[in-house]
This record gives sequence, structure tokens and C-alpha cells, in this order.
Amino acid sequence: MDKTIRTLADAVSKITDGATVMIGGFGGSGAPIELIHALIDNGPKNLTVINNNAGNGRIGIAAMIDAGMIAKMICSFPRSSDPRAFTDTYLAGKIELELVPQGTLAERIRAGGAGIPAFYTPTGYGTELAEGKPVAEFDGRHYVQERWLKADFAIVKAHLGDTHGNLTYRKAGRNFNPLMCMAATTTIAQVSQIVEPGDIDPEHVITPGIFVDAVVEVSNPQQEEELIRAGVAYAGGMSA
Repeated sequence: MDKTIRTLADAVSKITDGATVMIGGFGGSGAPIELIHALIDNGPKNLTVINNNAGNGRIGIAAMIDAGMIAKMICSFPRSSDPRAFTDTYLAGKIELELVPQGTLAERIRAGGAGIPAFYTPTGYGTELAEGKPVAEFDGRHYVQERWLKADFAIVKAHLGDTHGNLTYRKAGRNFNPLMCMAATTTIAQVSQIVEPGDIDPEHVITPGIFVDAVVEVSNPQQEEELIRAGVAYAGGMSA
């Protein structure tokens, strides 16, 4: 039952070429920067990445794009305060984009975790995003059919985790992370502190350990916005 992993490198070692990877976070809140950078060091290619945005600055997902690791982004906001990495790569025809409204993105991930293959939403009806998708009318209103999203791996950031994989989150860091844990075949979580089973009040557990496969401790996690303000550019070899 002990799901602790000693190093970040070991935690992401099974993510290989062609995998679909969900990455938690809403901007920098809840973004597993250390796991992302360890994944860059590991170097898998041709990945499909599912995230709220398409990277910012020269760290995290943006650094993955710069490293040529991502073949396709599924996200809501490909633009950010510094979208250079995605924009340049997309305009060069080297990365594919599937644009998904934010609420629809969250629901598609939730549906994947709940085993619901499709659902209907009015969001996007009559727009280019609905082209080619089934449409149905309910109570006089048109709805677009959206399919679930699932992934081979999810890498997420939590606050506390016990050795069985039960997780809590800090404030807005909760965002997409719990949904992604449920929608992935294998979930890897970085936590600020690993505690013993029973040390987390069961009433405070947000993600039960049954949805988590590996937990690695990062006691002083970096914050995306602080790294961007400092002008950090991740080029690999800095994770532990």
C-alpha cells in the first residue's frame, strides 16, 4: 500500500513516447512544476497534453513545448501573459490544438473519471467548435454532444498526501487536479508533505488514495509566476 516514490525522476519514468498526459493547475495555482521539469529531463516525445492553458514563459508546459515534446495540446487558453512557446510552435505547424471551453473541459475530464462517455452542453453551439459534433434539441434548446477525456497519466500537485495516496489541496490549488486524478490510468502526485495513514482527517481527504498510484514529496514547491518574474528558463537537468 505504500505509494511513495523517492525521486521525481522515478515518479515520471514510466511516461513514454506517445502518452496522453493530464497536467493539473489553473495558471500557476496547483501546477506541478517540479514533476513537469522532471518529465522534461526524462524526454518523452509526441505527447498529447491536457491542461487549462498551453504554457507560460519558459518553464513548465512552455518548456515542454520548447523541448519538442508535445504533439497536441487540449486546452481552454492557449494564450497567456507570455505565450511565445505555444504561439511560435503552432504558427510553424509543429503542434496541434484542440480548443475546449473551460467548463466543457472540466466536465469532459469529470466524465472520463465517472465513466460517462458523452454528454450534452449548450456551450459552443453554432460556433466552429461545434462543427462535426452531434447536436440534439432538448426543451427547445440546442445542445452539442461532447465526449469524455481520459489519459494514460495525470501529474498533479497537492498539499498533503499520505503513503496510501490520499490527498488534500491548498485553496485554489484544488482546481482541475482532483478531476484529473480520476480520469487517468496512472496518477502521480507531488505533495508538500507526506504523512502517515490516519494523519489526515478522513473528512479532509479530497482525492482518495484509490485514484493515486505514486506520491513524491516536494517540500518547497516552486511557483510558476515567481519563476516567470525571475526570468527562469528551464533547459533540463535541474530536477531532483
